[in-house]
Amino acid sequence: MNKIANRKVICDVLMEEAKTDKDIVVLCSDSRGSASMTPFFEAYPSQSVEAGIAEQDLVGIAAGLAKMGKKPFAASPASFLTTRSYEQCKVDCAYSDTNVKLIGISGGVSYGALGMSHHSAQDIAAMSAIPNMRVYLPSDRHQTGKLVKALLRDNKCAYIRVGRNPVEDVYTAENCPFTMDRATWIRKGSDVAIIACGEMVRPAVDAAELLEAEGIHATVLDMYCVKPLDKKAIIEAARNAKVVISVEEHSPFGGLGSMVAQVVGENCPRKTVTMALPDAPVITGTSAQVFAYYGLTGEGIAKTAREMLKQ
Repeated sequence: MNKIANRKVICDVLMEEAKTDKDIVVLCSDSRGSASMTPFFEAYPSQSVEAGIAEQDLVGIAAGLAKMGKKPFAASPASFLTTRSYEQCKVDCAYSDTNVKLIGISGGVSYGALGMSHHSAQDIAAMSAIPNMRVYLPSDRHQTGKLVKALLRDNKCAYIRVGRNPVEDVYTAENCPFTMDRATWIRKGSDVAIIACGEMVRPAVDAAELLEAEGIHATVLDMYCVKPLDKKAIIEAARNAKVVISVEEHSPFGGLGSMVAQVVGENCPRKTVTMALPDAPVITGTSAQVFAYYGLTGEGIAKTAREMLKQ
């Protein structure tokens, strides 16, 4: 069982790269521990900024540093980063075309019992709606590392959402195909296309394995790049399947599901369903308990696929 959270991988990559790149700067909003960035602050104090509980300042300072040629990574709970500092994300980062990487930590329902105030079930919709803002939800630690390294090589703003807890590996260190801004094909099938992002990719793989044992062949598409969206991959997956399922840890409105439905509807109409969190405050519990309750598990996804194919 994997015990390394994606947030720790981000810190590890930045610490390694900062050995030779002194332009890397990490900023936190009284969230060093939550972001797993304490080791970076200790190792590179002159490349670290603590903004305190002031998310608007956090993003504004990061944008200013970017304009000076620095490579800022601003980490804060996703629920606050994408709401309290939304205007700064829109104007200071995207509209001003600054090289700020926004790290939304403890995304989705990671905070569990803390409830709707701490959940970020609207961030995909909100951040994707900003012109010039890219949105990424890496599925495991291996993909997270490759994504951060790729982001260090460009100078455009981006929002990266990761969960709080370790997630089961989708890939391995030796086998983690990655192309920037292109979805990853995990498997191909002719019955159902399952398109997932973030922590929902592992359950999508589990569902495909359950279905395969029943003679139902599933495509699994890891859409870590929600924006820019890999429309070509979606169209190919849909055209080669009877039904399409999107899976996300997000509101049913404006997220990956809405995007997939739009692409499929415009290009190759298929029976399509969005599996997501409800349009309501979610139940209290751990991420695993919440996912199980709403059917966002391998078994739940497989059940939905069977029902769709029977209709």
